[in-house]
Amino acid sequence: MVNVVTVYSWLLHWLVRAVGLRPYTVEIEPGTVIKFWAPCNAVSNHKRVCSKPVVVLLHGFCGDGIINWQCQIGALTRDYAVYVPDLLFFGGSVTNKAERSPEFQAECLATGLRKLGVEKCVLVGFSYGGFVALKMAEMYVEMVESVVVSGAVVAITESVILRAVEGVGFSSCSEMLLPVTVEGLKTLFSVACNLNLSLPNRFFSDFLQVSFYSN
Repeated sequence: MVNVVTVYSWLLHWLVRAVGLRPYTVEIEPGTVIKFWAPCNAVSNHKRVCSKPVVVLLHGFCGDGIINWQCQIGALTRDYAVYVPDLLFFGGSVTNKAERSPEFQAECLATGLRKLGVEKCVLVGFSYGGFVALKMAEMYVEMVESVVVSGAVVAITESVILRAVEGVGFSSCSEMLLPVTVEGLKTLFSVACNLNLSLPNRFFSDFLQVSFYSN
């Protein structure tokens, strides 16, 4: 049976190509690669040839870059050179290192962007991507011109998080963010989305399958 989430992802990739982006797989170091969607003319002997200002869109914890930013990419490409990475452990980006910190994400992201010829950029981060954006701005002041962050709580205690996740039936934050059942994923969507998404269980089941086996 066809996985509807996979088919939808193929459609999104076709649409992204139609607005002038293409996929790049950038080796940061042996064992660590980041997948970017970037302008077709992003690289020319490691020098960026597009004259538009660079905007880098950093996705949240659920899904990859294209899934998270599908509604914004087309509009932004009219005036900006848009770069959409999959953060490590999401989509097509992987590492054999045990490091999981936002600092490591920021370091690898900056290296990848430089290999694509980016010297200056504006970072736009949603949720988890907001944490990575702020950390990269702190670590690479000369590279990051400005930061836009949405949905990222930068000052919160563990007890507040625990009360929030227990309120929707989970025992920990990791259990909520990494659901393994359809009901768990539906609960996560109900917390993360401001709209009531009345989707069939088939969609959630296919989403879980893609999430577990995409890498």
